[in-house]
Amino acid sequence: MNKNELEYSCEIRPLSKDDGGGYLITFPDLPGCMSDGDSIKEAIENGKDAVNCWLEAAKERGQYIAQPKTKYSGQFVQRIPKSLHARLVAFAKNEGVSMNTLVAQFISEGLVKSELKANPGILAEELKTSEKSSGKSIKNYKEQLNKTKRTKKKRGQVHS
Repeated sequence: MNKNELEYSCEIRPLSKDDGGGYLITFPDLPGCMSDGDSIKEAIENGKDAVNCWLEAAKERGQYIAQPKTKYSGQFVQRIPKSLHARLVAFAKNEGVSMNTLVAQFISEGLVKSELKANPGILAEELKTSEKSSGKSIKNYKEQLNKTKRTKKKRGQVHS
């Protein structure tokens, strides 16, 4: 994976059925760089390839390549109660991730839920497709998670 493909901001929007459906991904800092996919995930993966191809072609032509524009630092400060902080630390440790990763995941999930609530039709097709393809893997994940918890409990690593 090329570092550059993750630095450029992108815009993703659903395509109408007349335009073939799916999702379009564009990169405002790279004129003409775009791709699409049947799902958001596929559009992003195809977008990574598009960025790499665009950058390679621009280098070959000696074309000016704009530096990625960073609008946000990726950091903000939020004060929370000590008890909540302790719960987050414990939860992150149990999941085997950093607290920052855990909080970023929680915020992302909450944001998606809020966006879906505000605009229920936008991602309805994406969710239908995702549910069909991931229903079995979610069930397998839950079974594996329960199996891991039972194993840890037998070893005395989990306290109920």
